[in-house]
Amino acid sequence: MGAATADAIYGAIAALGLTALTSFLTSASLMIRLLGGALLLYLGIKTLFAKPATKSAETRLSRSNLLGAYTSVLALTLTNPMTIISFIGIFAGFSAGNDGFGGLVVVLGVFIGSALWWLTLSGMVSLLRTRFNAAWMVWVNRVSGVIMVAFALIIWRDLLG
Repeated sequence: MGAATADAIYGAIAALGLTALTSFLTSASLMIRLLGGALLLYLGIKTLFAKPATKSAETRLSRSNLLGAYTSVLALTLTNPMTIISFIGIFAGFSAGNDGFGGLVVVLGVFIGSALWWLTLSGMVSLLRTRFNAAWMVWVNRVSGVIMVAFALIIWRDLLG
């Protein structure tokens, strides 16, 4: 839901034509990319060396766990430069934001579509999780960590280039 909220925020900025905020995000692109790259690098290294859980996580989640998961995914998605760039690009010539209702429909569509995607993906992972043992999870962590570190380095390389 954190990713869906971030997508809806950027969808609202782009679809409603909030040019001042859009130009601020564009002008702050360097800082957002630096921070996003740093966060991605940190998460990649942490994932790369993470040991898989020896038993499943407790199924009862507290409100603070849910809030923490929500805010961390929200922050990660909001600092992802590709999210910002893609929404600016997608809505660059879009005219639905000219009236309040059209913009609202677009934002609601972005939120619902993103939420459905992440809920479907999470559900599929939940169904398939019993097929993975600790050895598989070590490799999943390694591959995921390397991919995140690579993306962080690509983001930083593009800043220099």
